[in-house]
Amino acid sequence: MVAITPAAFETAGEAERGFDGLRAAAPGLTARITHVREGIGWIWVVPGSRALPEVRSSRAYERYATCQNAFRRFVVLLSKQPPHELPEPAVPLRRTDGR
Repeated sequence: MVAITPAAFETAGEAERGFDGLRAAAPGLTARITHVREGIGWIWVVPGSRALPEVRSSRAYERYATCQNAFRRFVVLLSKQPPHELPEPAVPLRRTDGR
């Protein structure tokens, strides 16, 4: 595991669409390198909307430069992933009992 996301997805299709969006944006991603709050080390964070993290490193790195290199490797790995044939978003079915 290279990175984690704080977002929770209700379906596998939603998670795949989120990953595909991240994959498509890989060349333009920028990270904020920050010191961990509790403990020793550095993590990289890709900020998303409303300053919430879109994705972050799955572990802390002992050195700042190692953390920077880990983010660069993440972007390269992400951009090498092939696009997926994504299912269309699920549309809620209309209930027949009028509720």
